[in-house]
Amino acid sequence: MTNSSEAKTLDDTFEESSQESAVDQVVAQIRELIDTDGLTVGDKLPTERELCERFAISRNTVREAMRMLKAYGIVDVRPKVGATIIDERMNRALDIFSFNVGEISRRTFDDIQGFRELIETGTALAIFDAVTPNDMEELRALNHRMVQARSIVEASEFDFEFHIKLISLTGNRSILDVYGIMKPVILRIMQHGKTRRIIEGETFQEHEGVLRAIEATDHLAYQYLMRTHLRKGLATFPELGPIPEKRS
Repeated sequence: MTNSSEAKTLDDTFEESSQESAVDQVVAQIRELIDTDGLTVGDKLPTERELCERFAISRNTVREAMRMLKAYGIVDVRPKVGATIIDERMNRALDIFSFNVGEISRRTFDDIQGFRELIETGTALAIFDAVTPNDMEELRALNHRMVQARSIVEASEFDFEFHIKLISLTGNRSILDVYGIMKPVILRIMQHGKTRRIIEGETFQEHEGVLRAIEATDHLAYQYLMRTHLRKGLATFPELGPIPEKRS
């Protein structure tokens, strides 16, 4: 028999999953609107009310969609001004790095996280040399803000900022530029299979473990914990089947 607390957790997970699905749909609809209306940098999107009426959705769903578009660098959202398109190049990049969680395959996860593993463990010495007490304070603040986020979408933004803050300590702008281009697919990977329980428990504690390794100047522990953290979500993807043989 399922107790009330377990039922509540299942209900919360279902509601979060349903909301994320609705947000994905609205984001895709807004992208289509941008294309069909020929909107470009500097143009304004319809107001929240207009989007609600146009797509028959709630205002909260529109706001989450705008939050995602803002995180991906497509729009700038300001009070009393609304949403303005700021970078059409990122919009084209999203055709490569799809929003659709269903299109994030095990192979894509393995490729992206494998790349991140090379960067985020390979730069350990540079991070250790550069980190300051203020940096540690900022990293812990980002970790706590991730837990306090109102949605999985928002939590993933703080998760991403946590990792960006770490690699920014290397002072390597090229790495940051690459992460900026990869941000949409990294965010989708961060959101895949996530629930509030995972964010507040596993992800938070894994970040804390990484920070404690930095404080102890333990390079091996840092590399092991970061590698384990980046690979943690692999279990949420089905195993890859055998690669079919090519016919001659």
